[in-house]
Order: sequence, then structure tokens, then C-alpha cells
Amino acid sequence: SDGAEAESQILDFPHNVTDGEWYSVEAVLTNWALSLKLLDDAGICGDQSCYRKVLVQRTIVGQEASPQNTFIGGTLENPNSSSESSAFPFIGCMRDVFVDWQLVVPEEWLSDSAVNVSPGCSHRDRCLDEPCQNGASCVNLWQSYRCQCVRPYEGHDCEEEHVTARFGNEDHHSFAVFSITDDLGQNLSISMFLRTRRHGGLLLGLANSSSSYLHLWLEDGKVTVQLHNSEQLKAGRAVHDGEAHFVKVEVVDTRMSLYIAEQKQGEMDVGSVDVKAGDVVYVGDPLERSNTSEFGGFFKGCIQDLRVSNRRLQFFGLDASVRSFPLELMENVTAGCSGDNTCSGNPCLNGGICFSKWDDFTCTCPVSTAGRRCEEVQWCELAPCPSESECRMLQHGYECYSNATFLNDSTVLSFRGNGHILRNITTLSLKLRTRKRNAAILHAEEGSSFITVSVQDGVLFMELQSSPGGDSRQKEEVEEEEEENGVWTVSLSSRRSVSDGEWHAVRLFMTTPWALSSRWTLVLDEDVETSLSRKRGGNLNFLRKEVNIYLGGLAPEAGWSLAGCLGTVELGGIALPYFSSSEVNLPRLQEEQFLLKSSHPPLAGCSAAPVCEPSPCVNGECQDLFNIYNCSCADGWAGRRCDILIDACISSPCIHGNCTANGLTYECTCELGYTGADCEEEVDVCENHLCANGGTCLHGPDKYACLCPENYTGPICSERVEEVPWYIIVRNVRPKLPVSVCGDNIRNYTCFNGGNCTNRELSCDCPPGFHGHRCEQEVDECRSNPCLNGGYCRNLVNKFHCVCDMSFAGDVCQTDLTSEGLTSDLLLSVSLASVILLLVLILTSISLVMALNRRATHGTYSPSRQEKEGSRVEMWSITQPPPMERLI
Repeated sequence: SDGAEAESQILDFPHNVTDGEWYSVEAVLTNWALSLKLLDDAGICGDQSCYRKVLVQRTIVGQEASPQNTFIGGTLENPNSSSESSAFPFIGCMRDVFVDWQLVVPEEWLSDSAVNVSPGCSHRDRCLDEPCQNGASCVNLWQSYRCQCVRPYEGHDCEEEHVTARFGNEDHHSFAVFSITDDLGQNLSISMFLRTRRHGGLLLGLANSSSSYLHLWLEDGKVTVQLHNSEQLKAGRAVHDGEAHFVKVEVVDTRMSLYIAEQKQGEMDVGSVDVKAGDVVYVGDPLERSNTSEFGGFFKGCIQDLRVSNRRLQFFGLDASVRSFPLELMENVTAGCSGDNTCSGNPCLNGGICFSKWDDFTCTCPVSTAGRRCEEVQWCELAPCPSESECRMLQHGYECYSNATFLNDSTVLSFRGNGHILRNITTLSLKLRTRKRNAAILHAEEGSSFITVSVQDGVLFMELQSSPGGDSRQKEEVEEEEEENGVWTVSLSSRRSVSDGEWHAVRLFMTTPWALSSRWTLVLDEDVETSLSRKRGGNLNFLRKEVNIYLGGLAPEAGWSLAGCLGTVELGGIALPYFSSSEVNLPRLQEEQFLLKSSHPPLAGCSAAPVCEPSPCVNGECQDLFNIYNCSCADGWAGRRCDILIDACISSPCIHGNCTANGLTYECTCELGYTGADCEEEVDVCENHLCANGGTCLHGPDKYACLCPENYTGPICSERVEEVPWYIIVRNVRPKLPVSVCGDNIRNYTCFNGGNCTNRELSCDCPPGFHGHRCEQEVDECRSNPCLNGGYCRNLVNKFHCVCDMSFAGDVCQTDLTSEGLTSDLLLSVSLASVILLLVLILTSISLVMALNRRATHGTYSPSRQEKEGSRVEMWSITQPPPMERLI
């Protein structure tokens, strides 16, 4: 029925089978159920099932038992159906197609039954020809291909590039307006290619009929976006370097993100956005605001491939058909991205050569200039100062720094401000070299205010008296007790002397220079010594104009003048120059200056009085020590002027000898073993010694002796000593075995402990158990500790004997007597041995008794016989007794 035709049932797999390989598919419709199965899936299904089944409504299938018409690869075109509802025809190959178990492909078709179908399965990868241009990727579509273009390219083969739109060319105000024709929903995407050198400017805005709700602009060269009145989202990197950058803004589910070159710069919650048909997109600033406006004025640069939610906003059309929002208005926007001719106005100064680059320029500056526009003149490279001075660059000029020599009253310089000094003068710095103990260095005064820097008794001293200035509010902040008669008085002095002829660096400054009054600090020689005033004082602003500043004395012809040298003095960082305008080669263009008013120039450099001309040293060399001299006297002379003759031997110049004076010179008589003009060198008596046979030379007074090695003697170790047997040398040690005397008619030697003579010179063949050159050393068999379990080792000739602990036995005490099996056997053995020993003792006792009884009746003299024979025995007692015998 018609209702049944409008209904359908779809069953599919999520797996991709468009890879050019063969797949087997089975679709079955039975019992009001539709099933789809992928056979021989080759593993593409993975953990998912390759079988799907779904129940089908009866109204869809109808009452037919089998389909009436079968279409393979596509359907007949129905003019009443929409193109969107119809499926694309199949492109590829099929084989072994069965419908109700009947083979339908391949089969003999009628000529009008097959459209664009050919037997076989031949195809060619269309991407092998690399048809896609400009870095696009190719997708093979069996009979054709599709190019996936990268931005900003379009077209079938990505051969066309979106035309770049140039805004602000030659600084003209330009903008474009597009209208939104579709509802874009609550998800929004804005992307473009951007190229600019401007730090600020409005890029894009979205507006409806009532207000603008989205703005995209540049701030400090960084892309910034704001939706409604939420916080601003600003990129972390700048894009105003003249290179093309890809910029994208996304709003997804109330969260806005900002990307530069696909790198996220940040994100934030902004609420929802709803872009509807009728809203407008304006590129650039249509209101022609100034550069000081909220978004930095109008945009200057290039935009390419602008898209809003993937819909193009084309400033200029392409040959390829591209769907774009309509352009409503465009003013002063040009095609391409050519830069301005930035060198047309000759921006390079001081003779610099301009080179134009995209929307910018560079200057090649001549020698002695610098800066982006060659506006900075390197004055010192032009050698404006006299040769004896040093040129120092200032912000808008230069100054010549040098030392100057002051010769008492003849050199007192005066200076004045040029009337353009605006800074507060709160510092004073100078470098000083003098030997004068009392002199004025700097002095200036105006009314009740004055400053004096001087040397008093060799110590640096500063005295400042100034009147309060500034507004009334500042005056009220000053403590009244520090004012005396309406002025402040400050005095400072160093703790060390500066009258030593050496250079000293001095800095005087207000501790709090921004205040109306402050304590003053004196720093001598770079923080070596610091002094702080006890009272507060004002600044030195009274010196800025119409005040004579004297350097080197209180005033001309006023006395108390300086004799010594000064470096360039600075007041508030402004130099008191020693050279007038006529003495320098270029004008000094700095606005704030002190001017030299003295008619006579100072003596450049630092020089002192010629104290060594003529030489005051009679018998010595004069040394100039800056306004004083020192005499380095010749030998034999002393005194300040080397005019006193002294004994040449008074300093004991002879180190190891006796000194004899000979006018201005002396002679040394050296002790034995020493030489040299001052007897300072020890004579090396062993330098060419004659000690032979490895003898060692021993130093002695004026001679040497030889320490001879073994077996040699004599003054120079040239006589051989017969070898003494070792047992004579080593006390209480004797050979254990016989000795052999070896040798010939020239020399002999002894082999001990059974050693035999050999044919080798002074060598012996030792028996086992002995070693050494003469077999004099017994081998210690106990050295390897062979006895185990704490046994004591006794060293014997060519063997050893172990004395074991009571619990161990064996040759090396390896047997443990405390083990059970061993104890029973041992007890039995001991018992048997004890019985045998007892029997032996009994038999021995019996034999001894019998022997004693037998001896009582035998021999020459027998006491028993005397008892038996009576008086004859007494007669025999007169005879000589026989010798005593020893019983065994």
C-alpha cells in the first residue's frame, strides 16, 4: 500500500568495508525478522558482533511471500522522490549473489536489465596519479577520487586559493559586512588566516538588530575575544610579526576556546550564544573609530579564508562553486595582500637608507647613527672631544670628561647653569687627588644658601646651607626643630684622610631625594667609608641658574685654593665641563647644561709640580710621588737626599761569611761549603762524586763521603767485602743442616742447611724446606695457616705439625671429637688402650722386682753373703770396694 511504501527498516554495521577487499555478506528476512551477517570478517569486527537482527513491522513487508522485483547496485530513479532520500548507487564489484538460493550474479542479463554493469572486476587506484594539489590528501572512490583540501584552497583538485582581502591599504579605513542567512544554533566557530603588523584593531564582530554581542580584536598584538559582557579571553602569543597565522574561536556548550595555529591559548565559560538568520558579521570597524578607541581603531592587514561555522565568507569569488554567506557591503577592501610603500615618506633620518618590507621598513644607518630610524647619533664616534678627554654619550648629546690640574690661586674655574635645567639637583660627585691639607674644592652661594666642599686638616668636609622651597603642604611636613632662622644646615666629614696623593672618589647625595628635606650621605671610595649627616638639609636647586659655581677655590684671588687634580665634577648628573664650546668639534645638543665661564682654560690632565727637576737626590734616584719626592739611595748612602755615607757592611750582606768594607763596596769571605757574591749559594760537593758500585754520596763540610752498598767498602766503595755467613750476623741462629763451602781460588761462599754448590755465580741449590740466596731461610710451612679449628701450627723442616684443641684431632685438627658417632668409638678405643697400658705397667713392675732380688746375691760385693759367711765377711770389708754401678 501507499503507507507501506513510505515506511522502511534499516539495519547496518559500523564497520568500514570500503578498502578494496572482498567481503561476504548475508541478509535474511524470515518470520518477520531481518538479520544481517558479515561472513569471514577477517578480524574487522574485533570485540563487536558481526551479526545483527531486528524485528520488522508487518505493514512494511506486506503479504507477499517473496519479492516481485530485485534491484542490485541501485534502484530505478523515481521522479517523485527527493534526491536527499534516495541512496547513492553502488560502485564496486559483486560476485556469487544469491537471492532465495538462486544465483543472480553473475547471470545472463537482458540488454535493458543492466545499466553500466560489466563482467569481471578490474579497477585502478585513481590517487596514484596524485591529482590533488597544494598538499591536499586524495581519497580513492573506485571509479574516481575526491580531494580533501587544506585551507585556504578549494576546487575539485584544490587548485584554487581563497583570495586574500587587504584592509587598511595605505592607511585607508576599510571594512566589509556579511549577513547570516541560516540559524547557526548555540555552537559557533569563527576561523581565518590573519596577517598584520598592527598592535591593535578590530578584526570581526557579530551583531543582531539590537547590539553587537561578539568582538574579536588585537590588543598589544595578541588576539582577544569577548562574548556579550563576559571577561575577555586573550591569547598568550602575539601575531603582529607580519607572518600569516591561523586563528580560530569556538563556542561549544557555553565554553569558549581560542586557538592560534591549532594551539589552544585559553578557554572560559561564557554562557550560551544563539546566532540566528538576519544577524550580521562585520569585518573591520565600520564606524571608523580612532586608534585610541576601545578596540584599537580600524584593522590594517590581510584576512584570508574567513569562515563562520564552516560557512565561507567570500570577499572575492572563485571559479569553483563555494557556498558563502552573502556580502552586503565592502569599502576600501582590495584583493591580494600587498603592503604599503612605507619608504615613500623617507622615514630614515640622518642620511639613513630606507628598505621597504611588508607594511614596515628598515633603515640602513650611516656610521655614527643608530636607532630604528637612525635618529640616535653616535656622537662619540665623530670624535667631538679634545684628545686628552673621554667622550661619553648622553640621551640627547655628549659630554667630554677629563681630569684637570689646579695650581693654587692661578686656577679657579667658574660655572653657571644655562637656564634650562629642570631636574632636582640632589647629588654631587667628584674625583680628587691632592696633598694639600687645607683647600676649598667647590663653593657656590646665593643669598643665605651656600655649599662648600673642602679639605680641612686632610679630611674631606662638606657644609650645606639651604632655604626651604616647594609648596606650603610640603613645608608643613618638615620638622620645625630642624630649621634655624629659616634655613637648613648640614655638615659632613670623612673619617679618613684624602691628602695622601692618591685618587679618591667622592659621592654626596640626599638619602631621600624625592623629599623636600633629607639627610645627606657621604660615600668615599665606592662604599669603603660611608657617613650620614645628623640633620636634614635641602637640595641644590639654587645652583640651577644665575649662580656662580667655583671649582678649585672659594673664588678667584680669595685664597684657600686647591693644589692637585680633579676629575669632571657632576651636579645632579650634569657635568661641569672643562672645555668651552669653542674647544669641542661638535655642538652639545643636550638641553640641560652647566657652562664654563672662566676665560682661561684649566690645565688638562693630572700633573704635579716638577719636584725632581733638578734632582734633589745627591747619591740616588728621585721618585716623583705627586708633589713630593723620594730618593732611592745608592749603596752606602742614606738620608732624605742620599747625602750621608754609611758602612757598606752595616746591613750584613754576607749571609754565610764575613763582610769587609771597601769604600762604598764590600767583599765577602765565605764559610766552607758556600760561595757567591754574598755567600748565599751552598756548594754542592756531591755534584761530581766518585762513589762506585751504587754508593750514595753524603754531603759534608767542604767534602763528601760515600755510603757503600752491601759487600762493598773503601772511600769510594770500590773494594768488595767477603761475605759473612748469615748465622754469624744473626745472633742465636744456627744452621739446622750441614753446610757446604763453595767457590774457587778467588772467592768462596757457603751454602747452608744442606744446600749444594752450583756453577752459577754465588748461588746455591737448596733442599726442600729452605730457600734464599744461600739457603739460609727456612720455608715457613705454617704461613698458610693449615691447622683448622683453632689448632696451633709448629713449623718443622719441610713439614709442619698441628697441636689441636681438646675437642679436635687429625693431621690438621679436622676431626670434631664431640660428635656422637665419634665419641662412642673413641671411648672404646681409649678403654682398650687403658687396659693394655695397665697390663704393661704390671708386667714392668714384676720384672723390676725380680731383677733387684737377683742383684742382691750376685756381684763382687754382696751384703747377703756377708750375713751368711760370718767373720770372713768382716775381713773382706778391709779390701777396696768395687766401683759403683748404675742401676738401669
